[in-house]
Amino acid sequence: MPPNTTATTGQQPGKSRREKGRRGRLVVLVLVLAIIGGLAYGAYWSVSTVRASFPQTKGSITLDGLSGPVDVKRDGYGIPQIYASSDEDLFMAQGYVQAQDRFYEMDVRRHMTSGRLSEMFGKGQIGNDEFLRTLGWERVAQEEYDTKLSDATKTYLQAYAKGVNAYLDGKDGEDISLEYAALGLTNDYKPQKWTPVDSVAWLKAMAWDLRGNMQDEIDRSLMTSRLGPQQIDDLYPDYPYERNRVIVQQGQYDELTQTFDGGGTGGASADGTTGGTGNGTDPAAGTNGTPASSALQTQLSGLYGALEDLPEAVGVNGNGIGSNSWVVGGRHTITGKPLLANDPHLSASLPSVWYQMGLHCRSVSDKCQYDVSGYTFAGMPGVIIGHNQDISWGMTNSGVDVTDLYLQKLTGDGYLFDGKVKPFESREETIKVAGGSAKKIVVRETNNGPLLSDRDDELVKVGRKAAVDTAAPDRGDGYGLALRWTALEPGTSMDAVFAINKAADWDDFRAAATLFDVPSQNLVYADTRNNIGYTLPGKIPTRAERHDGSIPAPGWDGKYRWTGYIEQDELPHEYNPERGYIVTANQAVVDEEYPYTLTEDWGYGARSQRINDLMESKLKGGGKVSTEDMRQMQLDNSSEIAKLLVPQLLKIDVGDRHVREAQKLLEGWDYTQDSESAAAAYFNSVWRNVLKLAFGNKLPKELRVKGQCLWVEPTGTTGPVDDERRVRECGERDADQAQPDGGDRWFEVVRGLLDEQDSDWWKVPSVGTRPGAENRDELFRRAMVDARWELTAELGKDIDTWSWGRLHRLFLENQTLGTEGPGFLQYALNRGPWKLSGGEATVNATGWNAAGGYGVVWVPSMRMVVNLDDLDKSKWINLTGASGHAYSAHYVDQTDKWAKGELLDWSFSKEAVDKSTRDTLVLKP
Repeated sequence: MPPNTTATTGQQPGKSRREKGRRGRLVVLVLVLAIIGGLAYGAYWSVSTVRASFPQTKGSITLDGLSGPVDVKRDGYGIPQIYASSDEDLFMAQGYVQAQDRFYEMDVRRHMTSGRLSEMFGKGQIGNDEFLRTLGWERVAQEEYDTKLSDATKTYLQAYAKGVNAYLDGKDGEDISLEYAALGLTNDYKPQKWTPVDSVAWLKAMAWDLRGNMQDEIDRSLMTSRLGPQQIDDLYPDYPYERNRVIVQQGQYDELTQTFDGGGTGGASADGTTGGTGNGTDPAAGTNGTPASSALQTQLSGLYGALEDLPEAVGVNGNGIGSNSWVVGGRHTITGKPLLANDPHLSASLPSVWYQMGLHCRSVSDKCQYDVSGYTFAGMPGVIIGHNQDISWGMTNSGVDVTDLYLQKLTGDGYLFDGKVKPFESREETIKVAGGSAKKIVVRETNNGPLLSDRDDELVKVGRKAAVDTAAPDRGDGYGLALRWTALEPGTSMDAVFAINKAADWDDFRAAATLFDVPSQNLVYADTRNNIGYTLPGKIPTRAERHDGSIPAPGWDGKYRWTGYIEQDELPHEYNPERGYIVTANQAVVDEEYPYTLTEDWGYGARSQRINDLMESKLKGGGKVSTEDMRQMQLDNSSEIAKLLVPQLLKIDVGDRHVREAQKLLEGWDYTQDSESAAAAYFNSVWRNVLKLAFGNKLPKELRVKGQCLWVEPTGTTGPVDDERRVRECGERDADQAQPDGGDRWFEVVRGLLDEQDSDWWKVPSVGTRPGAENRDELFRRAMVDARWELTAELGKDIDTWSWGRLHRLFLENQTLGTEGPGFLQYALNRGPWKLSGGEATVNATGWNAAGGYGVVWVPSMRMVVNLDDLDKSKWINLTGASGHAYSAHYVDQTDKWAKGELLDWSFSKEAVDKSTRDTLVLKP
């Protein structure tokens, strides 16, 4: 059985709406279908071919361009530590070593960021390329490189590119990786030289994945077609400030709150004015909040498909996803110095998006300024998260709102703005296609960004004919949808990477962070002098009086425009707070007194509050925190929603003895979602069915997805009926039923409705022999029945054999040639499964999407704990391994330990690195 199938059913693991969209992304493996099974496998996939691309890790290699020798020391997991005597040599060696391990991954990602996937994979990627060219990441990156970045940063980028190209010199595709050998059977693609802009553009892709609330903007607007304002409010509750703490609790913006009124969307703007509070009216509707026009509805519906198909850069996917990072000051630690933990939550990829390495100057000086170690991205110089000799830092996504969608009124060769027609800025793009003819497209830009709707012919047609209500201008030549996004303006984030890498103290760090304009991240800080801190950097827009950024806006009305950006010294930060620790886990950054609106769509704080509670429990009575305590907190599996619902579920009289047998699993359960727990398996199935029943058929059709259909026998039977009847009945009943994703927003939704026994959300019509529900308890009863038979079908009748890990499994798939195509190629590239603990919105966030089943769709992509007392006692782990080469010993050699929650020793000092070194390669000039 291929490794990406589900052993119990033979079916693909359940996938969310966006997961389904992946089928159209990097796959295009009709190309590889040309491989003639047995002949190609026997003749071409020999051991020698597979191993030909493995990197040389011992001896010496001569590289033109180095000014002196560079040592590359790898430990038993293949993690490299590089030693050089100049900055340029250090980053040139970094480029060479990353290309050794991961060039195919780097090449695919640069083709994604530049909208050139069709050059590698053929015509199946033209649609994605059109959309990516419209966004224009590479074009913005080029402008950034030409006009914004410092000379030093450009020098480092050039040195990195020189190292990558030194690796490529003289190599054919099959010499670089197995994947190129596969592509070589179907097209004549040859890897091209690396450029500095290839590295810069990668930051744009990362910013896209971390862009904030754009999906919520679309969802809320589409909901107006079927739901009223109160119903939408039910599904987007206010942040629970009284229950879940914000990040910045001792505000470092007190002067601001004395200067400005709190809660508004305005503040200091580009023209020095201040704005008022947004009123949340629909963009194409009257001020009375009437439903959105058909123009906006159709444009947004069409945009769904394009967004779902787009490949992900760093693997962010779905609502509810996030990251954990927290720091504890020395007075609360066993060592007397700070501890810092970080585990970013991203969708699982193979190889992992992260690459571990150390960059060391033999002697830190003006000529060679870096002594840093941590996690970076293959394709980028420097270190993104980690520590140097003086400080450590971690990141979580802030979720601030840096994107807005605008419905644009089109007129001739321009668009309407404040009563006048403005001309488009247009450019022509040529998309080259492997094995096919090139395609030309025209990208049109407005003052609110590029027209995304131009990339869908049907949307263009509909936009010309769409009607709008009386609040909008005459239809004219129709409507389009534009995107305003901070990352479409050139910035300085690449400068920030190098500045943070060599920062020596808090002042250096904050100054460096101000350069990190996109994506906006929560940054936590600790140093060896016993200081801790937090800062929120980023280019964050202020909006005019009519707009709060929560829904798409009318682009023809200047009252909805962006007015400027929040000044960096007015953004929230904390330094050595009295409580002695800082927790960030995508919760609200600030309370309602902060004078600017950062977003209307914070994470709801289930994980962050659990970390706060764990920390308080540990510190009670003068307790101290150790590195092991930090690791254990990262593995916490406690379910917040289970604590809320299980007491209610245990009160339900289920009647059926088989369902009662399952219900008893919840008695005495500690709400911990261990992989061996039968109670966790049953509860999560109940939760999934609660969501499906309460909300499934009440959402607009655009938000509906086809979920797994489960036949439930009438009360008194012992299990599902025959498969033929089950499929027939399910197909008739659930073919078009929506399924919420189950993230922490839905925790808050259900919490808010729990005391409303007779809420309409709990009402479900009966279907055939399946009973309906008229109130909460009746719906809960039906969810418990459905869950019992769902798990009977999935795990068997005997509940003693049930376990959460049998449902909640991780499959690692190569994100291009491993997602579809010949089975033997998938077998060669993919790995798994692993049975995992954890779950939705837990600290150990092995997330699953209720829309598609229980399979793991996002994970702690790495974990680290930094010990600022002795950096050599720090710990780290990656999801997979250092290598991107299938069958390398380091392809997934960290995954078993990662799945168990173990951490590896993280050597930093030269003495510790030398002790852990297994292979040494000398790069000579």
